[in-house]
Amino acid sequence: MVRTQTIAASRIAEAEKKILTEEELERKKRKDEKAREKELKKLKAEEKSKLAELKAKEVKDVPKKSTKKSSKRDAPEENPEDFVDPEIPVGERKRLSLQMAKQYSPASVERAWYAWWERAGFFVADAKSSKPAFVIVLPPPNVTGVLHIGHALTTAIQDLIIRWKRMSGFNVLWVPGMDHAGIATQTVVEKELQRTGLTRHDLGREEYIKEVWKWKEENGSKILIQLRRLGASLDWSREVPFVLQWTSKDQKLSLRPLYGFTRKALSTGMFKDIRLVHWDCHLKTAVSDDEVEHIDIKEKTLLKVPGYDKPVEFGLITSFAYPLEGGLGEVVVATTRVETMLGDTAIAIHPDDARYTHLHGKVAVHPFNGRKLSIICDGELVDPGFGTGCVKITPAHDPDDFKLGKRHNLEFINIFTDDGKINTNGGPEFTGMPRFAAREAIVEALKNQGLFRGAQNKEMRLGLCQRTSDVIEPMIKPQWYVNCSTIAKEALDVATSDENKKLEFIPKQYTAEWRRWLENIRDWCISRQLWWGHRIPAWYATLEEDQLREIGAYNDHWVVARTEEEARKEAAEKFSGKKFDLAQDDDVLDTWFSSGIFPLSALGWPDETDDFKAFYPTSVLETGHDILFFWVARMVMMGMKLSGDVPFSKVYLHPMIRDAHGRKMSKSLGNVIDPIEVIDGATLEALHKRLEKGNLDQRELSDKINLDILRVVGYRQWCNKLWNAVRFALIRLGDGYSPPLDLSPETMPFSCQWILSVLNKAISKTVESLNAFEFSDAANTVYAWWQYQFCDVFIEAIKPYFVNPALASERAHAQHALWVSLETGLRLLHPFMPFITEELWQRLPSPKDSERKASIVICDYPSATENWKNEKVETEMETVIASVKCLRALRAELLEKQKNERLPGFALCENNVTFEIVKSHELEIRTLANLSSLEVLLKGEHAAPAGSAVETVNENLKVYLKVDRAINAEAEQEKIRNKIAELQKQKEKLQMMMSASGYEEKVPANIKEDNVTKLAKILQEFDFFEKESVRLVAETGQFRK
Repeated sequence: MVRTQTIAASRIAEAEKKILTEEELERKKRKDEKAREKELKKLKAEEKSKLAELKAKEVKDVPKKSTKKSSKRDAPEENPEDFVDPEIPVGERKRLSLQMAKQYSPASVERAWYAWWERAGFFVADAKSSKPAFVIVLPPPNVTGVLHIGHALTTAIQDLIIRWKRMSGFNVLWVPGMDHAGIATQTVVEKELQRTGLTRHDLGREEYIKEVWKWKEENGSKILIQLRRLGASLDWSREVPFVLQWTSKDQKLSLRPLYGFTRKALSTGMFKDIRLVHWDCHLKTAVSDDEVEHIDIKEKTLLKVPGYDKPVEFGLITSFAYPLEGGLGEVVVATTRVETMLGDTAIAIHPDDARYTHLHGKVAVHPFNGRKLSIICDGELVDPGFGTGCVKITPAHDPDDFKLGKRHNLEFINIFTDDGKINTNGGPEFTGMPRFAAREAIVEALKNQGLFRGAQNKEMRLGLCQRTSDVIEPMIKPQWYVNCSTIAKEALDVATSDENKKLEFIPKQYTAEWRRWLENIRDWCISRQLWWGHRIPAWYATLEEDQLREIGAYNDHWVVARTEEEARKEAAEKFSGKKFDLAQDDDVLDTWFSSGIFPLSALGWPDETDDFKAFYPTSVLETGHDILFFWVARMVMMGMKLSGDVPFSKVYLHPMIRDAHGRKMSKSLGNVIDPIEVIDGATLEALHKRLEKGNLDQRELSDKINLDILRVVGYRQWCNKLWNAVRFALIRLGDGYSPPLDLSPETMPFSCQWILSVLNKAISKTVESLNAFEFSDAANTVYAWWQYQFCDVFIEAIKPYFVNPALASERAHAQHALWVSLETGLRLLHPFMPFITEELWQRLPSPKDSERKASIVICDYPSATENWKNEKVETEMETVIASVKCLRALRAELLEKQKNERLPGFALCENNVTFEIVKSHELEIRTLANLSSLEVLLKGEHAAPAGSAVETVNENLKVYLKVDRAINAEAEQEKIRNKIAELQKQKEKLQMMMSASGYEEKVPANIKEDNVTKLAKILQEFDFFEKESVRLVAETGQFRK
């Protein structure tokens, strides 16, 4: 049955075939053939796609083949392998591909060069060299994490200076180092611990230090990788692993550089005292005045404070009453820090305030602990017109109260623990409360006793720690200090004294800041209550006979030495015949104290090493203006005291790069951009993940960074333009080209003379700007020469020499000028862009029978060449370029489409001089303006060409462009009307000035002569445009409005 059905179906199909006509059969055949062809093309396309994918995997960074058909059918097919740099072992000189890639690839270009530069020793300074020394110490970046864009700016500026000086014949040393960054490192590591639910106290000092070392090992190397990726030409053979480096992880310091605790802390200026300090309750350490940032608060404001779940109120002043002893009434005081009333020991009034004469000698009673508070008279602190005229005095927690307490011999009662909680001195009702929680509890307690008198808005300044944003708490603590008055005066004199000036600030405005700070300098607190840092090499001797056993109870029991063994010997001599126990101070040195001797210790001080003799003092310090006093002043003071000379002669202070909120970029905050993320690219998600690991509050995370990445992208694209300009030039030079050893510009074509002359000018201006530390001007000068003169003009102007056989002589000159421009221009650009210039310079041919330097790094920096200078040629080229710009503007105006269409141009000259200049450079104008022809006309002998639009080059030259179709007469007339109106204003202004009273008698003759000439030119221009308007009317029949 099945077989029968199959046969029946087959017969029906045969019958249907027979019914089709021959025409239908032919059409169906063609349709089937097209379908097969389409399918075949699809299969070939898929095969081609798979082949392309395979090649892409095998060969990276190979330029894509053009989809356009070659004009030469017999052109050989390109081999992708020819465009790929051969693989080499790390540190060997890069081997370049046979063919230059058609597009610039940063990854390909920057690969391998740095490792070779470093291995070849190009960055290593020679202490025995006879060359003049030039030295910079890299401001040691904190070990806390990775470098950010701000560090990239510092690195780029210093590398620019270093490479320029190296190429200029100096024995250059750029010293790398890294700062242990006590507070910053402890802040970051403690936050890491908090995520695991631990604190440093849970671990103990020894285990905590191990955790910091572990963190340092994971993060410290990142900075070194970043510096190399940025191209920093540092002398790594002289790297300082830490400022005052650690010798091992068990916290034993290499104290040799400390040199007797920095010569007994700068010769007898060191002392230990109990004073009021800025205390960070979050870090549990003192911080310096300079590490406190103040914010202005206008009224009641809620602020987030570390360690508190809810925001804390600031900007309120609270009034409350103290009852007088014996039921004699009350005295009302006011404060913005009501929690400090727990430590009040007196109330002050002005001795001349008549309102309170009855209180002289009286006593108030503390409502919570019954403490007697003397009412004292003080005319220095108390302002009778401020508040109630009565001031609560808390000597242990307020700077002004501290001074008053000293004057009146008051009791100093500390009410806070190191972490900002109320201690037992605050009374059992509040003990253990965090200070700002106690603030609220005290207000409630005052209300319960009927002593609360109200709260109102109060404008105030609030001090915050730069590192943690914790609210600074004034606390009395024993600390090590250095009296800086003498060394500060010396540091001031070397920057401001005419007779003894050794230090220059750039920009100069910072000299005034330097004076202001040093003239008002305070004793420097050099101790910090941290665990990570350089532990102070001071030991306390507790004598067997001492009545007070607390460490530090007797100031004369301290000894300073390099090791405990030396300290024990010194103590034995000091306390001869007495028994004692020694204990090292738990505090560490302020980071800025350690880093203050970096220029010295980095060069081997205190030993008279070859490096110290050859390279100290250093030449320039380049850093951000925000650490002018943190670090720069300390280096100058310490350097002069310890070595007898300034550590550097110039200080260049660069501006700061800030984030979207206007805050300094800081690794401890976590609001930074890694420069490697700019180089390689990074996703928004990756950026946010890193931000979340920083110390920013969650609500402070922002998706906006105040940095114009588009400018970075723009210069990346400009690198591609530079790459292709050199690629074009190499094609024009050809494989067998041999550069000349010398040039004779006077025999060269006009455009060649011009490019050498403007290159010469660019060299002079660049070097002048670099010497003046005007780095932006220097960069703009080099960029402008490459972009606007070499690429936009010269390369285009010489193209006819390579296509016209009649210009063979000019072609040879053009090749020489091209090579010299490339080679010199790349050396000029190298300090700004080291990687791409090395790659391109290595591809250039070199003169025969001459020794070629191994690298552009060690080549000579360009200097001005007198016989390249040609002002006449430059002036004439200015006329050429101005004419070209006007012709291009006309083209854009006249041709809405087909803007590359070549049109005939005309130049109408007012005089013979202009005529000769334009006529002699007809080829350059025609080439650069892309004209089909250029006819040069002399006014009086030739008429303006009919059916053309005009543009003014200057008062002596007008250019015209002619199109086949009719021009827009109304648009041309509008342009002429605007020009005439502009000339009318100029004429009226000049005539008014020349007709003013006293003009003939008071104005110098030369100025009057210039004004007459200006007026004549204006009238000449006026006449020209009037005639142009008439011409247009005659040609088009359209009258002026």
